[in-house]
Order: sequence, then structure tokens, then C-alpha cells
Amino acid sequence: MMVKTDIQQIKQRYGIIGNCTTLNRAIDVALQVAPTDLSVLITGESGVGKETFPQIIHQNSPRKHGQYIAVNCGAIPEGTIDSELFGHEKGSFTGALADRKGYFEVADGGTVFLDEVGELPIPTQARLLRILETGEFLKVGSSKVLKTNVRIVAATNVNLSQAVAEGKFREDLFYRLSTVPIQIPPLRSRGEEDIILLFRKFASDCAEKYRMPPIHLEDDARRILTSYRWPGNVRELKNLTERISIIEENRDITADILRGYLPDAQMEKYPVLVKKDSDQKIFNSEREILYQVLFDMKNDVNELKKLVHEIMGGNIQVPVHEDTYTYPQIHNNPIQEAEPIIEEETLSLEDVEKDMIRKALEKHNGRRKNAAADLKISERTLYRKIKEYKLD
Repeated sequence: MMVKTDIQQIKQRYGIIGNCTTLNRAIDVALQVAPTDLSVLITGESGVGKETFPQIIHQNSPRKHGQYIAVNCGAIPEGTIDSELFGHEKGSFTGALADRKGYFEVADGGTVFLDEVGELPIPTQARLLRILETGEFLKVGSSKVLKTNVRIVAATNVNLSQAVAEGKFREDLFYRLSTVPIQIPPLRSRGEEDIILLFRKFASDCAEKYRMPPIHLEDDARRILTSYRWPGNVRELKNLTERISIIEENRDITADILRGYLPDAQMEKYPVLVKKDSDQKIFNSEREILYQVLFDMKNDVNELKKLVHEIMGGNIQVPVHEDTYTYPQIHNNPIQEAEPIIEEETLSLEDVEKDMIRKALEKHNGRRKNAAADLKISERTLYRKIKEYKLD
């Protein structure tokens, strides 16, 4: 067990804020395993700060003078990921105009961090398993066996045990990667003290960066901040703190001000759209896009409701269903005096999804990484959807 001073030094060096026991334990395990060559699997929800721990392991290992390469497996299209990781020979596929070294060859003697490792395709998982077992690999389009000496640290925010049971992840690879597991706690389980410490840190950093007074929480706002579930964890808290710091002129943040920035306040107004179930934290990619579209369109829906109520005397309600989005169309015959007819035009989930992807790509001038972040899906899912809907 590392002494407390060692953990505090690591926190200061890597900007880790908080004093909860589970967080300290994660840092302690990272320091203990660093001098070895054992594979490490870092698990935790999105936004908890998993990317910091591979750096701690690398910088406190005998490999610290070697290459450290971080790879986001979910951001690389399936068709090119083998080339990125293992390299390719000239002419091995269309566009392979020259030989290329992969990350495992470049990082020989160093560390490779595989973020979102659960997104790796099954064939790539087999190649990765061979490196873990023998240090051998083949470039794409080559039959020459190459050797590499790398330390692999992986991270995931999905349940790999469940992925193994569903046949989406190799069981043998799971056990090889998770020789030493490190669990990073979600923000909601770290206690009120850590949440307030992080808020103060982010508020102070934002104030210093933009040369403005830092914001402060009143007591009622503190209670709301610490009772919120933080599904986006530390990343969400940082974004919220910076947003309030920039937008609000009042530096003393009340509960009413804070509620306007928390998504739960919006979700309570639209209970049909979001199932508030503590066990259901992550939707699949298609549903996430649909929810995002509906939230973005909520203002239009409200205006449409007002218009229909005015025309029909307040007797018509616009239905909003979870899987379809319904627009009322009003046809008024100017010649005959008749009651307006309400017809429903249903927009399918596929159409909504396609429209949202197109808008996100236009907004970011075709930059898929930014568009994927806007849609809250992985780049691989976005790439697949673009191909599926022929949007490229």
C-alpha cells in the first residue's frame, strides 16, 4: 500500500481532485502495478477520468522513457483499425500508397493505451490477443511475422463480462486484458465533498482563464448540486461549471439559477421522452439520437401546441410518442365553412435519425469526430450510419 503522501503527489501532478476512498484506492493500485509489465483494464462510466490512469502507470514504470500512444478504438472506422494498430504493406488495399508502421510497432518498448477497447471488432481482438500472448503480429497485407515489446493498458465504459456473454467480446482476451482491474468510481458515489471540491476547482480555473470573479454556490444550490446523479460524471460537472461561469452575471449561484442548467429540470417536463429509471443509464445509439432530436425540437412542439389550441379552441392536444414524432397538419377550406381537419404525418425513427446526422455534419462542416460528440455516439457508429443512409 502506498503511503498517503505518494497518493497526494500523484494527485497534484495529474490534477486529480478528490479524497474519496475508492478513488485513492484506484490510484494506489495504479502505482503498485506500474513497475510490472502486467496488463491493466480500467473500467468506469464515461467522464470519470479513466484516461489519466494509463499515464500514471506509464510514467511510473521502467518504460517511462519509451513511447506512450493513446488510441481511441471507438473513433477508428472498422475498415482501417487493423492498419492503424498493426500497420500495412504498400498496395495491400486501395489507398495504401506506401508501407506504414502501426501503433504497436512504433510503441515498441513503451506503452499503448487502448481506450474504448470494447469497440474493437472480433477479428482485431484476435490479433490483439496474439500480441498479448507472444508479442507477435502481422502487418495488413504481409506474411512476415514481426515482434514488439509493448505494455498494454485498456479502458472501457461498457460491461465486458456482458459483452463476452453476448458474443461481442472474446473471453480469452478479456481475461488477458484484465490481469489487474482498476475501477474508477462514478462522481455520484464519491460524496458531497468531492463534488464541491471539483466545482470550486473548475470555477477557479475558468475565472483565471477568462479573468473574471469565480462563481460561488449558495447553500440551497449546494444541496441541489450534490444530490444530482451526474450521469456524465466529472466531465459533465466541468462543462456545467464553465457554462454557468460564462453566462451568469451574478456570481452567487442560487438554486433557481442552478436548476436551469441541470438536465433533470428539463426531463421532468417531458416524462414521456425519458424513462427516469436509475438502472437505465445508457440507451443504444439509435435511441440516443432520437431523444436528442426531440429535445432540440421541444420549443417548436410548444409553439405548435399553442397554435392548434388557438385554432381549435383548446380541445386538441399534440401527441408525442417515444418511437414516433407526430406533426399535425391543418387544412382549412376557404370556400366551405367546415371544421378544420387534423391529419397526422408520422416521421419514422429512421428519418429522424438521418435528419439529425445530416444536421450535425453540416453544423461541423463534415468533421465526423465533432458531429459524433454532438450526437453522443461513437465515431464508429456515426461512420456506420453515414454508410447506411448514404450521407457521404
